Amino acid sequence: MMNDMMTRFDLLQPADLDSALDMLSRHGADAWPLAGGYDSFDWFKNRGKQPAVVIDLEGIAELKGVRELEGGVGPGGGGGIEIGAMTTLAALEADPLIRSRYAILADASAEVASPQIRNAGTIGGNVCQDTRCWYYRYGMTCYRAGGNTCYAGAPGAMNREHAIFGADRCVAVTPSDVAPALVALDAEMVVRSARREKVVPAAEFFMPPGVDITRMTVLGERDLLTAIRIPDRWAGADFHFEKVADRKTWDFALVSVAAAVRTSGGGDGRGVIEEARIVAGAVECVPRRLTAVEDLVRGRPRDEETAEMAGELAVRGADPLDYNHFKIPLLRNLVKRAVRPTA
Repeated sequence: MMNDMMTRFDLLQPADLDSALDMLSRHGADAWPLAGGYDSFDWFKNRGKQPAVVIDLEGIAELKGVRELEGGVGPGGGGGIEIGAMTTLAALEADPLIRSRYAILADASAEVASPQIRNAGTIGGNVCQDTRCWYYRYGMTCYRAGGNTCYAGAPGAMNREHAIFGADRCVAVTPSDVAPALVALDAEMVVRSARREKVVPAAEFFMPPGVDITRMTVLGERDLLTAIRIPDRWAGADFHFEKVADRKTWDFALVSVAAAVRTSGGGDGRGVIEEARIVAGAVECVPRRLTAVEDLVRGRPRDEETAEMAGELAVRGADPLDYNHFKIPLLRNLVKRAVRPTA
C-alpha cells in the first residue's frame, strides 16, 4: 500500500536523444524516463515503483516544439505537423498553428488539470501515464499488478471512474485527456529505441487489457515516445471537445468526447455530414472510437434527429459497474452535443 516516500535512484540527464535512448537500452527495466514528473513522482511515493535509474528528458531540445512537416504524414502524404513529446500542454494550448488547424487538440490540452500543471506537464507524459485506478495505484495485487482478481470490478467496489465498455479482467481506463483528440485527428505516434524507429497510429498506441494487461501503451521498457505527427486531413474541420469531471482542476475525466466533422451544403455548421471521427474517453480501457456512430451519421443531415440517433447508438452495448451507470446518459448526451449543428 502507500509508502509516501521515494527510494534512492540515480538521476541521469542526457543532453540529446541518442544519449537518452542509449541509457534506456543499457538500463532496461531498471530505468524510468521522466517527462513533466507529475505522474512519475506519485508512482515513486505511492505505489512503491522503485526505478534504479531515472532519465530526465527535460534537457533534450529536439523533443520539444511544434513544426510543420514537408513530407506529409501517413500513407496519403500531404501536409501535417510534428509535436515533440516533451512539448508542454500549456504550449499546445496557446500554439497559433494548432489553434488554427487542430483546435480540438488545443481544447483538450486546456482541459488537463490546472495551469500550473500544464506549464510543466507534457503531451508525451499525458498519453503515456498509467491508469488512476484506486486499487492498482495503491498497491493491491490486481490483474494489472500481476495478481488474479480485479478489485474495482467486485460488488460494492469504488468504480465510478471505470469502464462501461470492453473490460477484459481489468476495468481501469486511460486517464489521458489528449488521447481522444489524437485518435480523432488520425495522429501517429513516433516510437524510438536505440535500435529502431516505428510509427504507430494513435488508435493502436493504447494497449487493450486483453492483449497485454500489464501495459497501458505499446511502449516496451527500452522504447521512448519521441514525437506525435498529425496529418492535415482534418485541418480546419468542425471540432468539438468536451470533458466532464468532478472538479475543474486536477480531476480526470468521467467521460469525454472528441469529434471532428466535415459537412457539405452549408456554411453554418449544418449541411450534410461527409465524414466524422468521434472518440470517447474514460468509458473503455483505451480511447473508444465510435465507428458505428461515424458510419451512421455519414451522409445524413447534421440536425437534431441525427444527433439523437447518434447518442442512442453510442451507448448501445454498455455494461456498467455498480457505481458508474451515470456514464451511459452522460456519454449519450455528449455525443449528441458533438453531432448537433454548431450554429
